[in-house]
Amino acid sequence: MTFDRSRRGSDPRQAAEAAFRAVTRKTPEGPAPQAAKPAVPGLRETVSLRLDRDVLDHFQQDGPGWQERINAALRRAAGL
Repeated sequence: MTFDRSRRGSDPRQAAEAAFRAVTRKTPEGPAPQAAKPAVPGLRETVSLRLDRDVLDHFQQDGPGWQERINAALRRAAGL
């Protein structure tokens, strides 16, 4: 008794291999994708940043909120 594959519409193994090839195919090279915007508007990210002592003193001299003042100055400098 032989197994007749012609009765099946598609071979599951071939379908699985085609799906695997489609997922693992390298994407064509092109322009670099834009950095993704945060999913939550206004979300802040913690970073480590080295600043000159006099710059840090300038922003800290008015007390609490110095990180927000640095952020605002960076946004203005970046034109955002």
